[in-house]
Amino acid sequence: MKFTFNKALLVLTFSCCLPISFIAHAKSDMQNNQSAAKLSQTLTIDRIYSSPSLNGQAPKSLKFSPDGSRVTYLKGKAEDLYRYDLWEYNLGTKQHKLLVDSQTLFSGPENLSDEEKARRERQRIYGVGIMEYQFSQDGSALLFPLNGDIYHYNLADKSAKRLTDTEGFETDVKFSPKGNFVSYIREQNIYVLNIESGDEQQLTKDGAGTIKNGMSEFVAQEEMSRMTGYWWSPDEKNIAFLRVDESPVQTVIRNEIYAEKIELIEQRYPATGTNNVHIKLAITDVKGKKTRFIDIGDDQDIYIARVKWFNDSSHLSYQLQSRDQKQLTLKAYHLKKRRQTTLVSETSKHWINLHKDLVFLNDNKTFIWASERNGFKHLYHYNLDGKLIAQLTQGNWVVDSIANVDEKNGWLYFTGRADTPLERHLYRVPMSGKSPQQVQRISQRNGFHSIRFSKKSDTYIDSFSNINTPTQVSLNAVNGEHITWLAENAVTPKHPVAPFFNDLVSPEFGSLTADDGKTDLFYKLYKPNNMQPGKKYPVIVRVYGGPHAQRVTNSWQGADMTQYMLQQGYIVYQLDNRGSNYRGTDFEFPIYEELGNIEVNDQITGVKYLHTLPYVDKERIGIFGHSYGGYMALMTMFKAGNYFKAGVSGAPVTDWLLYDTHYTERYLNHPKVNAQGYQKSSVFPYVSGLSGPLMVYHGMADDNVLFTNTTKLMKTLQDQGKLFELMTYPGSKHSMRGKKVKVHLNTSIVSFFDRHFK
Repeated sequence: MKFTFNKALLVLTFSCCLPISFIAHAKSDMQNNQSAAKLSQTLTIDRIYSSPSLNGQAPKSLKFSPDGSRVTYLKGKAEDLYRYDLWEYNLGTKQHKLLVDSQTLFSGPENLSDEEKARRERQRIYGVGIMEYQFSQDGSALLFPLNGDIYHYNLADKSAKRLTDTEGFETDVKFSPKGNFVSYIREQNIYVLNIESGDEQQLTKDGAGTIKNGMSEFVAQEEMSRMTGYWWSPDEKNIAFLRVDESPVQTVIRNEIYAEKIELIEQRYPATGTNNVHIKLAITDVKGKKTRFIDIGDDQDIYIARVKWFNDSSHLSYQLQSRDQKQLTLKAYHLKKRRQTTLVSETSKHWINLHKDLVFLNDNKTFIWASERNGFKHLYHYNLDGKLIAQLTQGNWVVDSIANVDEKNGWLYFTGRADTPLERHLYRVPMSGKSPQQVQRISQRNGFHSIRFSKKSDTYIDSFSNINTPTQVSLNAVNGEHITWLAENAVTPKHPVAPFFNDLVSPEFGSLTADDGKTDLFYKLYKPNNMQPGKKYPVIVRVYGGPHAQRVTNSWQGADMTQYMLQQGYIVYQLDNRGSNYRGTDFEFPIYEELGNIEVNDQITGVKYLHTLPYVDKERIGIFGHSYGGYMALMTMFKAGNYFKAGVSGAPVTDWLLYDTHYTERYLNHPKVNAQGYQKSSVFPYVSGLSGPLMVYHGMADDNVLFTNTTKLMKTLQDQGKLFELMTYPGSKHSMRGKKVKVHLNTSIVSFFDRHFK
């Protein structure tokens, strides 16, 4: 497949010479298959959220064993999609088999601590059974956190051993680097357990109340993608950890409303402009006898975004981010000399995006670092004096992340968007840095690739999909050659999506020019099958629109609510506005210090294009979004009601003063510095502009976008005499989990648009 660019339209065309691709022929094959035709069914909302998944069996949490002999993954049970077991593909026998049945470890319903529930919510981990697992370094054993305890599984004799059995809950469980210990957090302190002897050692003692040792604070989990607060040294002698003092953070008392009870929750919630935690960085030995705190400076109003050991175990790196997020400093601390150096310092007039692309090389002399200093995220090679050796990638496109560093052969592998921002591919460049613009593409099929390399750098796992191909997982040689399927997930008549596959609609991809006259905005347009000439159709604009997200991609969407809406006679449209991701900083930064302006203008540009299409009814264009998309639905309905005639807003931020420090101040700066920007970015100055039908929904136990956002909106709409519809979900968090909730929610959304557009 290749992309052919046109100012108004980006057309997808398929090339028959692509290797190991079957999907281009799958639809025509199925149309000729009488048994498949007999299976044809009508897609329902209930079926979308039922087992087995219409996406097929796409394995989760894929890993190579340390010796590279097997690939392990999580797979839901056939009878229960959300209860996960550990499976393996053995590269020697070329067979898939169940490795560990979760019910042999623990069969009852899980009882998790509030801390672990919140941690899983931040990680977007949903399900029961085996949700996380780790290999020991030698690959002989596995570690499972389950039901608040820790299970050790010996692969040789297939025996399971429960390592902890306490009234407390163990979280953030880790193997030590050499596999001799297991570490974990219990009651806000760090513990280490010797696997052979069973002896437990408590490394920190003062964790209680507002003091948390080895734990990540709220904004680190929710906004920095840092889910841990402690790190083993590679030699297994020391642990670096964060001591978090939450006492400066204001306590918010909020309701979590459930069907049969109301819980009052006291939560330390750092709303924008208020105090963050006080945080310290320390190192303790594995026996807990000596703890040393590292001097991170006098300014306590900072973030520690990342911590990572050097390979030599004698240096510790950490990343300090300023409160305004305009400066990020990579520092190195020498344990014996107790001396610090600055390796890299990044600055911006807007903000610095955090990343995880820091690799210390085995030569113990150099490292790889990612930076957006030239407007696009690229990779750089430094020595330990902080001197730049070479820029390794270059161009008007972005790197996603480092996939592998093959020091022996001198290659750096990474995923990125060198071909098109709508696809993610695997590339490589020489470590010499002699040709940063001449990247070599490794992945062969056009679409979206997620990559995991083996330790030997000779093979990798490729999770791939495109707009017409459900996720397929393959084992590939380092040159991209297909070795074998780990999960072919082919759309045969037995595939769960088969009864609906012939009716699935592929979108038209296109690009428009923003109102600045120069910026390309990518969109995808879904049109119902069998459209009648001369008839005008309603449109649903599905929006997110916020930072660090992308909705217009050449990746599998499947038999989802978009396809259901198409079958109900709606056109569905999506456009990635400025401020969203993977287009470089010039595309992201225009939203700085005022949200809901540039994004709305770009969505209006999209609707103006829809007005030019003869089959679109411009009086029946609606908008729907969740979270930032819910905020966008409100802002478009309030500010651009002549374009958006009806809207559904899910779990919206309505007043950015109610959201957290790290996210909000990144884009709006501090409220004391940018009070006017906060006012303009709130939905409330524009409520009077509402003229069309509006539906709002929110989970009543949401601890991310607090329910207060919606109650404040309800009161303002009522005070201004604005009619609206409201649907609240007792016990639901921000992600609106559970089949019953999802079915009811989506049925309500469809009913809303049907009543106003049909």
